[in-house]
Amino acid sequence: MLRILVADDHPVVREGLKQIISRMTDMSIAAEASDGQEVMDKLNKTKVDVVILDLSMPGRNGLETLVQIHGQWSKLPILVLSQFPEEQYALRVFKAGAAGYLMKETASEELILAIRKIARGGKYVSESLAEQLASQLDAQFEKPAHAILSDREFQVLCKIAQGKSPTEIAKELSLSIKTVSTYRTRILEKLGKKNNAELIRYSIEHQLVELKPLNS
Repeated sequence: MLRILVADDHPVVREGLKQIISRMTDMSIAAEASDGQEVMDKLNKTKVDVVILDLSMPGRNGLETLVQIHGQWSKLPILVLSQFPEEQYALRVFKAGAAGYLMKETASEELILAIRKIARGGKYVSESLAEQLASQLDAQFEKPAHAILSDREFQVLCKIAQGKSPTEIAKELSLSIKTVSTYRTRILEKLGKKNNAELIRYSIEHQLVELKPLNS
């Protein structure tokens, strides 16, 4: 019996995943979490075989949580389930330690297939992502500008795009405000942008952040 932890800040998404998984005789929900800190708390208390992780969560986001999980439990397979396009996040999450990446609109049959494959120690990519990876073998393939950012720079970019202040970013990423400022300067240089407004516009155009109401 595969014991699964489901992490998503939307209760309706968690409930949908629970319903899909409950129909299977070889897997069950062992725990659920709504943010990164809760994920780590549950993993410290509960034995699980697979983690299903959303990228967009409050506080410590999915990418940060993924890095922390992989650092502490390197053999624990993690399936990232996200609304963000594969071409923007998939390679980054695989490099960070994920075993699979699926879009949230994926059919339930593919979700179950992915869970079983990564639980056996394999990697799971969708057919469309496999085609994208193959296309990168072409010497003429052009990577988006943000592909050259380090993981930490990418995290800071996403926080800026979410409208977070330097103080908030420093607190959430456990950095000093001066270090955040340094990362921001590097990001501006690498992306060829002049200010935060241009960084936010770039992030929206490339679907790097989830658009939410300002009061959410």
